[in-house]
Amino acid sequence: MSIFANKCNLFYYGESMKLFDKITDMFTYREKVGLLLAAGVIVGLGGLFMYLLRAHTYFIGDDPAACVNCHIMTPYYATWSHSSHGRDATCNDCHVPHQNLAMKYGFKAMDGLKHTAYFVAHSERQAIMAEDMSAEVIMDNCIRCHTQLNQEFVKTGRIDYMMAKRGEGVACWDCHRNVPHGGMNSLMATPNAESVTPLPPSPVPQWLQGLLGKK
Repeated sequence: MSIFANKCNLFYYGESMKLFDKITDMFTYREKVGLLLAAGVIVGLGGLFMYLLRAHTYFIGDDPAACVNCHIMTPYYATWSHSSHGRDATCNDCHVPHQNLAMKYGFKAMDGLKHTAYFVAHSERQAIMAEDMSAEVIMDNCIRCHTQLNQEFVKTGRIDYMMAKRGEGVACWDCHRNVPHGGMNSLMATPNAESVTPLPPSPVPQWLQGLLGKK
């Protein structure tokens, strides 16, 4: 069996090399150098863009302060930090799935890229509201953290977000509307949020800020 597997691997490796040779033969030496330089520029600019967005702080850690890399999130950070959840729960405790690592980081990546697109294009709402996919994750986490409360003490049972959408129950926030962010929040509705939120310093180097300031 191992001999057969090795032969298959050698066959696929050989075929892959043939395909690679055919593709590379399509370009001249100068074209190959040009494509390599263009790929390097694209990768470098992409890496710089992700660095300026502080994507590493969002994907790797659980620090809620990473959410205020985008200033539009300051009302939500400020209201969370002054709520009861601010003592015991981070943003990721509520806003990403916890079934397994693949679901957690896959959702973080997808949701983070979506938010980045909204904020860069200035297409976010004045008062941000959770979309269905996010709302389902949030309600699952409400139930995950408060299982004893909602299944033993008050015996509401397991009602998920999609059941609430179908009218088979109510979502947690239909009753607990002010948890943990208070009422409807926006930069306009919470004008002092930025003064109580640890906004990160600009990632743009001082020398570049100086050049931009002169212009």
